[in-house]
Amino acid sequence: MKLDKKTQIVLLGLLLFSKMATAKNANNMISDDDGKLGAWILFGVLIIPILVFIGSLYYKFRKQVSENKQSSDNHFQDYLKNLNAKQINQYMKLKSKKCCGDCKGNGSCHGKKTTIILSILFLSSTGLFAQNFNEQKENFFSQPGIIIVIILTLLPVLLGVAFAMIKSNNALKTYFNKSKAVDAEKFAEHLQNIDDHDLEEQLQKRKSALDFNLTNTELSGQENAEDSIGLLHNISDKHEVHFTALKKKAVQKPSLEPNIAKLILWYFGCAVFWLVVGTGIGEYLGIKFIAPDIDHSSWLSFGRLRPVHTNIVFWGWASIAMIGLGYYVVPIVSNTKIYSVKWGWIALVLTNLMVILGSLDLMSGINNGGGEFREYIWPVMALFAVALILTLANFIMTVAKRTTKEIYISNWYIVSALIFTIIVALTAYLPFWQDGVSETIVQGYFMHSGVGMWFTLYTLGLLYYFIPQQINKPIYAYSLGILAFWTQIIFYTIIGTHHFVFAPLPWWLQTVAIVGSAGMIIPVVAATINFTMTFKGQWHKVTTSYTLPFFLVAVVYYFIVSMQGTAEAFKFTNLIWHFTDFTVAHAHLGFYGIITFALWGGFYVVIPRLTGKEPPQHLVGAHFWLAFIGLLFYAIPLSVGATLRGLMWMDGKPFIDSVVLMFDYWLWRAIGGSLMFISHLVFAFNFYKMTIKEVSEIDVKDEAFKILESQTK
Repeated sequence: MKLDKKTQIVLLGLLLFSKMATAKNANNMISDDDGKLGAWILFGVLIIPILVFIGSLYYKFRKQVSENKQSSDNHFQDYLKNLNAKQINQYMKLKSKKCCGDCKGNGSCHGKKTTIILSILFLSSTGLFAQNFNEQKENFFSQPGIIIVIILTLLPVLLGVAFAMIKSNNALKTYFNKSKAVDAEKFAEHLQNIDDHDLEEQLQKRKSALDFNLTNTELSGQENAEDSIGLLHNISDKHEVHFTALKKKAVQKPSLEPNIAKLILWYFGCAVFWLVVGTGIGEYLGIKFIAPDIDHSSWLSFGRLRPVHTNIVFWGWASIAMIGLGYYVVPIVSNTKIYSVKWGWIALVLTNLMVILGSLDLMSGINNGGGEFREYIWPVMALFAVALILTLANFIMTVAKRTTKEIYISNWYIVSALIFTIIVALTAYLPFWQDGVSETIVQGYFMHSGVGMWFTLYTLGLLYYFIPQQINKPIYAYSLGILAFWTQIIFYTIIGTHHFVFAPLPWWLQTVAIVGSAGMIIPVVAATINFTMTFKGQWHKVTTSYTLPFFLVAVVYYFIVSMQGTAEAFKFTNLIWHFTDFTVAHAHLGFYGIITFALWGGFYVVIPRLTGKEPPQHLVGAHFWLAFIGLLFYAIPLSVGATLRGLMWMDGKPFIDSVVLMFDYWLWRAIGGSLMFISHLVFAFNFYKMTIKEVSEIDVKDEAFKILESQTK
């Protein structure tokens, strides 16, 4: 169904009119029947685009069927009249028994039409939200929070619907291509048998007209301009786009086998999905800080949503993304194939099942108590434990089959991270020591070791591969890497209780944690020197790469956040910052600034090598800056406000005064979080552009000449 400009304008006007009418009568609608609001939102945002798309596919199918019923002679005459210059040249050579060349195919504007229609429908549906919520009834679907949750929930659903629409459109194109291929064979036969000198003369005239071009010197002459008195400087005849810097494309490498490439892309796809879902929940939590009465539903309470958010981004986004990158790095640095692709699929299914079941349990109020980051009950977490064991066995067997003499340092970090995470998880969930104060000690061990011995250790292993590989230079000092590796294992495993300074724990245990926190300076400084010295002499490559900025941000934040963590462990600073939003800012600087930025860089390195498709580079820049600036807007105000809040507590000021103080800083938190969430949507689109397989419609004329060319060889 092809929409001309007039039809699009009329459709736009009708939909905008309906939008205004809906907005005008919104309050009346709510007062008449509050329960219908959610249904209208679902219908407007989800069902209508689907119906429009199905209708467009139907009309497109009917059009193709009607065209197929027309006589072949009519088709052939239309094809001959619309031959372009190259095709005419091919036809002339065909007549002289010298067929050659190729021609451009005609694209399809269906994708653009669908985009226009979806955009218009989305704008029209927003009229449902132009309401005065001060006058609405206390109804489930009349609460602003419920509406926002529905919108955020529909975002990943709409992504899935859009993907299904694209797949359906491609399937329809494939169906049409079959009939067009038959038509192309008949047209090729027609070209071989045709003998019409008048037609050849007409085509020759058409070719002469098509070949005509202006010289672009009609108003300026042929002579080059001269600047005899030196008024002009830095003259260049090359046009450059200065708004965005041009970046180098990914270097083509030998492709992996299809089975392992498919597995890695599925890991990446699942991770991207959970990133959008998990941070969408985080976006809503940020809104609740400045509008706490936005909803009154138990399953949307902060106490339930916060662990849903943290666990989804921990296990659904970061863990799945890390393991997916591991399936690329481990066999590459071992110079061998992965041991078992089947184990990888099983681990992926188990991890996704864990996130789904765990999130449903948390929303229902079923959890493991107050253990931060271990809110999933043990049957759910057991799925992840099995997945980790399978992944560990897979990687160890791959390293054992390596064809290189030494085990590269990336594999040291990655395999060790898997081993320690299994140990940490067993320690946290086995019931032998889950009693009283000892459970607090175990909680500190799990919470901090889960971050440092899983996410940080694994990500450092990835950086030891990606940074030298992207710079095309060996790591600065292998010995520094080994020093950082062993000292991190020694110190990081004993610092968990620095989260409970002044708690009813033995003082010697708290002191050990503080000393271990200070000892973390050794591995952090060693690794930072190793990475930055690898950049030495190659800093110019950062400006021409769309992957190195992500890795550089990860390295810088690794140093800053780790030093910040050491400073937080001391008693005085712990007294100021503990239980304040400073911990929230610190956690986001670490998990987002280090882990997530490093994973994004890895995605942008690996995916083009698996699919051969580059991301839109200007959108990669938009993704980077939205995430980077959003993180600064998020963390810096929270750190400042939390410091002032801690000082107020130490001065004995009323608690409610500190809450009032934090409002402006929480507003900045919501703004920064919104920028970060938008960057995730941009990243998801970039992932889609790098992985989508589009089916192009066959051009009958082009296909016919290809057939003739193959017959003459």
